[in-house]
Amino acid sequence: MEWAFSFAIFFLGMSAAFLGNIVEKDIHKSSLIATICFAAGLAGTAFFIQYGGAHKHSLVSLVGIYVCYGLIMGVGLGTGYLSPVKTLMLWFEDRKGLGTGLSVAGFGAAKAIASPIMQRMENSPSIGIYKMFYILAAVYFVMMFAGHLLLKKPAAWHEPTGAEHKTKTFDVIKTNPITFVGIWLMFYINITCGLALISQEKMIIKCVGLASYAGMLASITAIFNAGGRLGFSAWADKMKDRNTIYKLIFVLSIVFTALVIFTGGIANHGENKFLLTLVLLLLFVVNAGYGGGFSNVPTLLSDHYGMSNISAIHGITLSAWAIAGLTGNQMATWIVNHFGGQVEVHGVMVNPVGYQTVLYVTCVLYIIALCASVFLVRHKKESRA
Repeated sequence: MEWAFSFAIFFLGMSAAFLGNIVEKDIHKSSLIATICFAAGLAGTAFFIQYGGAHKHSLVSLVGIYVCYGLIMGVGLGTGYLSPVKTLMLWFEDRKGLGTGLSVAGFGAAKAIASPIMQRMENSPSIGIYKMFYILAAVYFVMMFAGHLLLKKPAAWHEPTGAEHKTKTFDVIKTNPITFVGIWLMFYINITCGLALISQEKMIIKCVGLASYAGMLASITAIFNAGGRLGFSAWADKMKDRNTIYKLIFVLSIVFTALVIFTGGIANHGENKFLLTLVLLLLFVVNAGYGGGFSNVPTLLSDHYGMSNISAIHGITLSAWAIAGLTGNQMATWIVNHFGGQVEVHGVMVNPVGYQTVLYVTCVLYIIALCASVFLVRHKKESRA
């Protein structure tokens, strides 16, 4: 399922990039597309898992899972991600960061809420994995359809008309292309590094001797993920330049990554409590920064390119998420498989050298992202309406 998940993230970002104009024109149509595709993707995944169980080693089952879980559900995620963002930015006109934070935080909070429920259903003898997907399809369809019916823009908002409405998204971006490249690059790197570390998170926790607490700590990191989405974006509302938040995220990520690298915290196996604390703080900081990077993108884009095309521009920027979905997890997996070796720590087979090597790569990438934030994304003193 690892590649299926990577494909889901890829199609999430790419569908957002190509369907951004539909979201811009009609949020009800886009939210309905999101509801149908997401629920259909889950139900289709359930069917092909069940089919694969009855037909061992079936290529049809594997392809079906990739199409349903990757493509169809990914399209639902992409349009569903974009649909509420601009709407909440309009409702929170004076605190756009808070609006986007509330919207994007739902993605992080869902992990903390849904993960233990899904794990319990998957391990239940009466439910199992394919029935779990059928149940999730039904539950998510009801909740998303209710959201689709409730979603609306403020009565005072009037979509731009005439020449402004007809302005093409790429023409708007061309007014300040260097800034867009900078935002895209630092967004891509932040996601790649976040996915690289988060994908190895449970194994790192086991490596430092906390295997029995892995589930609980994963829920705590999910809370930091959601908290970063809301906290960093709300904080950015009080800053003259929202890009300051990205500088803060990258500096914190570099500092804590470097501390764990130079102290060999992961290889310590939890024998030193101070080094153990540093590793946990790194996981918390990266999760919070990963979440905060998501929630600040639409508001930073609106500061530089205005609100009239924000859904379309935001959608194009999410192509960074699509590509990172194929590089983040897979990069970390490749590194762990090719550096170091498996050793037994507290009864669990782990690769501390591999995890430490992942940190070397992410630290360098965070430095590049910080440079992009400083030199490419310059502060715009006056935002466009």
